Amino acid sequence: MTTEADSKEIISELSGLIKLDYDAIAAYQSAIERLDDAGHKKKLAEFMGDHESHVQELGKAVRNHGGTPPTEGGALKVLTKGKVVIAGLVGDKAILKAMKANEVVTNTKYEHAAKKNYPEQIQAIVQQGLSDERRHKDWIEATIERH
Repeated sequence: MTTEADSKEIISELSGLIKLDYDAIAAYQSAIERLDDAGHKKKLAEFMGDHESHVQELGKAVRNHGGTPPTEGGALKVLTKGKVVIAGLVGDKAILKAMKANEVVTNTKYEHAAKKNYPEQIQAIVQQGLSDERRHKDWIEATIERH
């Protein structure tokens, strides 16, 4: 059984991930707008969709624990700063390097969350998010190496 204190902690931690995902969505949007390669744009749009899915799934979990999920980013200014950096970058490789830095942050946060002792349903959501984040980072790294 989840206590009220547990629920408050869960709401707080998941809300942090939701804000992080909103920041990632904004960074992906900035990157997609500036990329030249259509294949890169398509892949980053897919990854942005993963982040949108995370927001939805984590938001449901927050509501199930009596909270109100965030509706915008801001938890980590690192990704917001990343958006500003992306705005001034030219060339797919430079943009992908900025996105890799963002994915390092999201991977770290999801890895931390995956170590928590959440109820099974929430743990499944977090594990899926971590799997997505690892896949994003791996693709970006491989693509940078090919350029």
